[in-house]
Amino acid sequence: MWGGRAGSLLRGWGRQLTGAPGRRLLNCRAASQAGNSAPRCWKCGGPRGPAQGDGFFCPQCRALQPPDATRDYFSLMDCNRSFRIDTTKLQHRYQQLQRLVHPDLFSQRSQTEKDLSEKHSTVVNDAYRTLLAPLSRGLYLLKLHGIEISEGTDYEMDSQFLMEIMEINEKLAEAQNEAVIKEIESIVRGKQKEFTENVSRAFEQDDFEKAKEILTKMRYFSNVEEKIKLKKTPL
Repeated sequence: MWGGRAGSLLRGWGRQLTGAPGRRLLNCRAASQAGNSAPRCWKCGGPRGPAQGDGFFCPQCRALQPPDATRDYFSLMDCNRSFRIDTTKLQHRYQQLQRLVHPDLFSQRSQTEKDLSEKHSTVVNDAYRTLLAPLSRGLYLLKLHGIEISEGTDYEMDSQFLMEIMEINEKLAEAQNEAVIKEIESIVRGKQKEFTENVSRAFEQDDFEKAKEILTKMRYFSNVEEKIKLKKTPL
């Protein structure tokens, strides 16, 4: 009787003893797999994070690493993901990043790092230009929310607005002196300022459909601005 109970207890203890190491082994294997999937330095093979210099450099060998394709422009430029941003802070961040990754700083490095610095510099320039201008910033913010405005614009504009654009374009085409061009330019700037304030409120209210409508109008006036520049450029 005692032998049977003792055997039963021993078998139970055996299951507990063999089960615990099994779980530890599984956890170690999972941790190892997770470690293998983590980004590693292309040069020394060491783990890339947490790295110095905003994650651009390997913390072990200090080699420049490839750009992080998962990082959006707002995160890269250290800005809140919103339409209202501090453009002075944006400019300072741009200058800071260029001091880290500008190709001139890598002229004596390996070809790999030279190529990577070109890629980083391009991304930083694109991020800065995109977030600096209200129109491109708004379009990018919409894109992050899964909304894009096609180049030909699929948004149905009201006839009154289209008539206004047509009249401005006609007046600009017929302008023969600088005073008329400046008058049109002043009108367009006023419109763009009004649109910028309205689209900012739309984003604050998460009204993305309204933001899309306003940004489409801003794009029309942006095209007029380009025509004004061409008109003012001497042949």
